Order: sequence, then structure tokens, then C-alpha cells
Amino acid sequence: MENQLENNVSGASRFIIVLTTVTAAIMELLDTTIVNVALNQMAGSLGATIEDIAWVITSYAIANVIIIPMTGFLGEYFGRKNYYLGSMILFGIASYLCGNSGSLWELVLWRFIQGIGGGALLSTSQAILFDAFPPKDRGTASGLFGMGIVLGPTLGPTLGGYIVDNYTWGDIFFINVPICIVATILTILYIPKKADEGKHKDKIKIDYLGIALLMIGIGALQYVLEKGESKDWFQSREISVISLVALVGIVGFISRELNTEHPVVNLKIFGNRNFAFSSIFVMVSGFGLFTSVFVYPVLVQRINGFTPYETGLSLLFPTLTILPIFPILGRRMSAGASPIPFVVAGIIIFAAFGFYSGTATTDMSKWDFYPMQLLRGLGTVLLQLPLINASVAGLKPSEFGAGISLTNMIRQLGGAFGIALANNYVALQYAQHRSDLVANYVPNNPLFAERFNAIKMSFLSRTGDAMQATAQAYRQLELLLDRQSYYLAYLDTFRIISIFFICVLPLVVLLRTKKKSAAESAAAAKAAAESH
Repeated sequence: MENQLENNVSGASRFIIVLTTVTAAIMELLDTTIVNVALNQMAGSLGATIEDIAWVITSYAIANVIIIPMTGFLGEYFGRKNYYLGSMILFGIASYLCGNSGSLWELVLWRFIQGIGGGALLSTSQAILFDAFPPKDRGTASGLFGMGIVLGPTLGPTLGGYIVDNYTWGDIFFINVPICIVATILTILYIPKKADEGKHKDKIKIDYLGIALLMIGIGALQYVLEKGESKDWFQSREISVISLVALVGIVGFISRELNTEHPVVNLKIFGNRNFAFSSIFVMVSGFGLFTSVFVYPVLVQRINGFTPYETGLSLLFPTLTILPIFPILGRRMSAGASPIPFVVAGIIIFAAFGFYSGTATTDMSKWDFYPMQLLRGLGTVLLQLPLINASVAGLKPSEFGAGISLTNMIRQLGGAFGIALANNYVALQYAQHRSDLVANYVPNNPLFAERFNAIKMSFLSRTGDAMQATAQAYRQLELLLDRQSYYLAYLDTFRIISIFFICVLPLVVLLRTKKKSAAESAAAAKAAAESH
């Protein structure tokens, strides 16, 4: 069937399939990062705190966590083309409603739905693209898709920054709508169906209970991690109850998946030691990647005064620098190179990035941040593909699909949890630094007195009112105190990322890899295409 499908795809049709699928993948990945530079503007417009506005990112990631392991059987159930088409339409409608949201929680809801459509777009796009090429040209297909995977998150902050600076934050979602319309038309006209698409519904068993327990467990746990600090953790009845719900959901999900004949997520592969330990590294890599690209834009906009567009550019140029490494690394992995040295290098580089970022100053320009972001990009490159290879190294070919799907799910989960933990850590460190700094705000401190008098005289020279100048000087110092406290808290957060990576580094000795045969390499590539 597969060969028949490939033979029916002409050169012109193949070009359109490449254009459609790669564009859809870029659009989905772009939306994972495009909002990062607009968080301050969203928070101000919707009357939310930076801590609450983080739900706009995590709701999308959690939706991806839920949908990624389900894309395989949903594609089989509805037919891959129909499922792809429906996901495209859902993504476009949700994008439009995101842009029109009038409250934080309305936006969070539509972002979640957008993530349901987007998670399916990414994984199904790669499978469709893979099947449009004959086996000898699938390396080219993988390279094209790999470029899309890099460009999406890279262009997101830059494009988002330009839009926010020149238009409104809602427009970062509206730009998806015309793209979705064109992609929908091209999908209907040019993307072929497999001969047996959607014809095995009666044989497919959907684990509805497993899906429900996954959603309840992960959703409740995410809420506890996001809100625990502000509600004083288990001193709050609300947090205690929701923690119990999370525990019941997660334990129930694990029990269900290990005992049902048709699990939505095949947890039994955690019995493979190599996969289990690789998953720890995948979780930490997701934590580092998502947390760093969440904290950095907030830092440079709040503290260094970057515009959203400048923030995007400061992320774009370092990523473009390391872009050529992707195909080189891909060829090395395809040739059977051991992923472990790359994983070790990625961990060390990402840890160095965290400590280096912890030395940032308030007067740095976007080019001053270039070497820091270059380290982040390089660490990310050296971790992502090698970790997928390390994860499936000990699995049977029949388990590759489940292993890669679960690996991607764990990475998204690490990112969602990482943002929540970072928010709590920033709040905790802010309070600590504010308390320490306030101790210096006393009249008998000569440095404080000198600074206060200088600010007061500046206001007095403009207003001529001594009482008003005094009040304004105190307000100005209060703002400086807040700014400095947040600045130190953000630097601490970068350092804690490094500590996570250093803690898992010794576990590398527990990883084992074996060289895959040509048949196993082909099966792994196919599974990667169909599992995202």
C-alpha cells in the first residue's frame, strides 16, 4: 500500500505536500514560542500577573502532552487525512478565538484547544511527508522537516515581537487563520489518502478511561504546581483537595495503562531500563528548554528594557548560527553513532548556559546575550535527537512508535512542569531578595540617603513641591527595589536550571546503546515520522 501511495504522488504534488506539511509544522511550533515575548502585554491587557499568564504557555503544552500519544490511533480511527484536516480546522478556529479572548481564562481555554489541534498537526504532518517520498529520498524528507522544526520555535519570538510592537497581541494568533485556510484547501486537493484509511474502526479499542485519568491527573497536578506557592501549599484546603485529585488521577492512570489490553500510552516499556533512565534526561531537557525560553523574555523586557521585537532578535541570531549542526547530527545518528557522547556534551553545555546566564547584568544589550543564547541553542541541539535515539536503543522495533511517542510526551510534560516550578521559584526568591534589600533602605545608610536625596532633588527641580518630591522619591525607590528583587530572582532561576542538569549527569553511566541494524534504523525513522 505504501509503495502504491508513493507512486501516485507526482513531482508537483510532492512539492505541494512538502509546502503544506512543513508550513503546518512550522505554524504549530511557532505558536509554542510566539507568545513568550508578548507575556507582559497580555498580562497588562487582561489584568493578570506574569505568574498567571504563564498558563497561556502551559495549557498549550499540556494539550500537546495529552494528544501526542493518541495521534496514532486517532489517525487510524478517523483516517489520517480526515484527522489531519480536522486538526487543521480546529487549530485555525481556536487561533481566531484566542485572538478575540477578553479574559485570561478564556484565552487559556482556547490555547488548550489550539494545542489539541496543534499536537496532531505536528506528528501527522511528518508521517504524511514521509510517505510522499520513496525510501531512497526519505533522508531528504527528514531534513526538510527537521529544518521546519528548527525554524518554527526560532521565528516565533521574532515574529511575535514584531507584531506586538506594531499591532496588538491578538494578531499573533490571527496570522494563523489565513495559513490554516490555505493549508486546508491544499490538504483537500493534494494530500492523498492511504488505501485502507479509516477502515478498521471496528478493530480499534479506545481507552476512554485512560484518557480521562490522564487529563484529570496531569491537569490537577499542573494546577497545584502553578498555584501552590501563592496559596501557601497544603495550608490551603483547595490545594490539598486538588492534590488528592492529582494523586488519584495519576495512580489510576498508571494502574489502568499497565492492566488494560489496549492502553492509550504503553507504560510497560518503562520496564526497559535504558528507556526508563533516558526518560529522566528527556524530562530534564524539556524542563531546561521550556523554562529558559520562558524566563529569558520576561527578564530582558522587565529588567533590561528590551522591546518584544528586540527580544525575538536576540533569540533568533544565536539559533541561526547553530542551524547547520542539525543535518550533521542527523547524519551521524543515521550512521549509527552512539548518542551518549552528544547527550553528555548537551548536559554540560546547558548547565554552563544556566550559570553563565546567572551573571547577566541590567545594562546588557541583545548582542551581549548572544553567547549565552548560543550555548542554550547548542545544548538543545545536542540533546533532542540523541535522546530520542538513546530512548529507543534497547526497545524492539515493534515498540519504537510507543517509545518515541512517550519520549515526546515526557519532554512536553517536563516543560509544562518546569514553567510552573520556575514561577514558584521566582516568587519565593523575589520575596527573599526583597527582604534582604529592604534591610538597606534605612535613613542611616549613607548609600541609601545619597540615592534618596539625588532622586528627591531631581523631582524637586521639576515640581518645586518638597512634599510631592519626597513622595515621588519613595515611589521611585520602591520601583527600583521591585526591579532589583525580580532581577536577582530571575538569575537564581537560571542557576537552578543548571543544578538540575548537573544532578542528572552522573546517571549517564546507566545508559546503554547498541548499534541498530539497517532494518531497525528504518523502522525507527518510520516510527519517528508517525509518532512526532
